[in-house]
Amino acid sequence: MTTQIKQYIKKKVLYKTYNFVRTNQFSLILEFNKNALLLERGGLVKHTGGCHCGAVRFEVWSAPHLHVFNCNCSICTKKQNRHFIVPKSQFTLLQGSDNITTYTFNTHVAKHTFCKTCGVQSFYTPRSNPDGFGVASHCLDPGTVSSVTVEDFCGQNWEESMQKHQTIRSMSKPTTDK
Repeated sequence: MTTQIKQYIKKKVLYKTYNFVRTNQFSLILEFNKNALLLERGGLVKHTGGCHCGAVRFEVWSAPHLHVFNCNCSICTKKQNRHFIVPKSQFTLLQGSDNITTYTFNTHVAKHTFCKTCGVQSFYTPRSNPDGFGVASHCLDPGTVSSVTVEDFCGQNWEESMQKHQTIRSMSKPTTDK
């Protein structure tokens, strides 16, 4: 088994199936695959989540520690939209594309998507990061978030706040391994 694991590490092949006789050896390989995938994603974990009725489901790769924005713009205040931002490449809609509707206003850059059945917005395209997604942290399934830091963002003075918070735009950019 040690030789097979060394070959596995050397090849960096994820989810390759091995036919082992003992169950505990197979479990070891599965656990190793999970950790290898975590390393391949730069320390990110796969969070899953969705709306209240379950019609809309998604997965998102993000750090286990979430940096959540609490925006006080008119729409975020009304719907209590506390969210974290990820690149589009780290978000996958698993089901419910036909059950999503979109609301826009003002500049029409932000796309406020929500479930047609239950009305929950579990993710949206933010004006600050139209090349990413804002994901509602309270719509994630339990078990993958280690901690949450909440940062207030003054959306009532959006343009001024964006000038002061230059790093917010980079949050939707994929990170590159060096």
